[in-house]
Amino acid sequence: MSVKQALLFISLFFCTIGYAKDFDVTNFGAIADGKTVNTLAIQKTIDECSRQGGGLVRFPKGTWVTGTILLKDNVRLFLEEEAILSGSLDINDYQLVEGFRDGRGSSMGYALIGAKDAKNTGITGKGKINGNGKPLLEKNGRSKRPFLVRFIRCSNVLVSEVSMEGPAAWTMHFFECNKVTADKVVIRSRGLGNNDGIDIDCCNSVIVKDCDIDSGDDAICLKTTGPLPCKDIEVFNCKINTGQGAFKLGTESMGNFENIKFHDCAVQNTRGIKIFSVDGSHLRNLRISNIAIENATLPLLIRLGARLKTFREGDVKKPVGSIQGVVIKNVMVKNATQMAILISGIPDQRIKNVSISGIKVSLPGGGTAEDAKMILPENEADYPEITMFGKVMPAYGMFIRHAEQIKIKDVEIKLDKADERPSISSMDLKGLTLGRCNLPTTK
Repeated sequence: MSVKQALLFISLFFCTIGYAKDFDVTNFGAIADGKTVNTLAIQKTIDECSRQGGGLVRFPKGTWVTGTILLKDNVRLFLEEEAILSGSLDINDYQLVEGFRDGRGSSMGYALIGAKDAKNTGITGKGKINGNGKPLLEKNGRSKRPFLVRFIRCSNVLVSEVSMEGPAAWTMHFFECNKVTADKVVIRSRGLGNNDGIDIDCCNSVIVKDCDIDSGDDAICLKTTGPLPCKDIEVFNCKINTGQGAFKLGTESMGNFENIKFHDCAVQNTRGIKIFSVDGSHLRNLRISNIAIENATLPLLIRLGARLKTFREGDVKKPVGSIQGVVIKNVMVKNATQMAILISGIPDQRIKNVSISGIKVSLPGGGTAEDAKMILPENEADYPEITMFGKVMPAYGMFIRHAEQIKIKDVEIKLDKADERPSISSMDLKGLTLGRCNLPTTK
């Protein structure tokens, strides 16, 4: 089933089920006074809704404080406009919804809204979910940092129109889910570290469209913290403002990445688009197109590494993976600061078959002849990030190493001032094709 077929399936399902039954949380004892912790009342509503075959759990206008609540089969939360689902400031009100360790080794998995092994579920409506992450951590410390929303092994999930803000960690995490749609979701996630927008982890058939994401950390991040793949994922028509990656694959990368599309998005203030395989994943058939970026550190970074971590007990460490079959076209970048394109495999494993075309990047220039002598460290076992190679680049335009069959055409780079570095620096490179590239002459 294609991603668009999956979206149609989910839409038809929710239309078919009709959600004729509404279960108002006030009828189960919930109070919207901004003070009462309604966890038990809300959970009772969800449980009864599922027991009766499904429907909408409705939150009228008001502020509804809660700890962890768990969605069930055929239950969708519906937040009316001006309804706010607000996270409790008592950390004891939160549950661990199946824990794991992230790429830096931190224990993760607490959540405000969770779901495990549920089908036909989701969150809709024009209300808001506020995790109160900053005051929660100030009061209780950082040992437990709840995600705002977390779906685990769920199928037929729809999250639509709702606004999300103030997570203590990632905003919305999908793990081993199948047939997911995130549509017109608004995310405001600033002020704390590790506050990603949407994380798609070992999932199949996912659409993210028409979302508006402003996040301090990665905006849309594909991960594989387990051996299952991320495949058949499509992200489009999104507005992104982020302190880190606009679109990122592979902070954690055990399982493969296959058939991924990222297109027609507007991006501001990002470190760039990051494509990583460092824990054994095979990344193939990635398509990125029609992206407008304003203000970036390094617009396109492709990195194959050999960190080779696992993230759950019992998972087996994998050998070095691969990156091949990447197509990137029509990316327009105003005001990049470091370089246009960086592609780096490792000495024993090259990145293969990458096609980049229709790229326009403006850069400050000003590099020196001494900068051109810089040898970037391999750092093949490090956490993958732009900073792993340092701040000084040996070329102003592109750096390519440990790669083969790289095709680059219709690339235009503009410099604000003269640069003494070459336009391209490369090593251990087999089969580079350049066509119709407008690269300023080194001075």
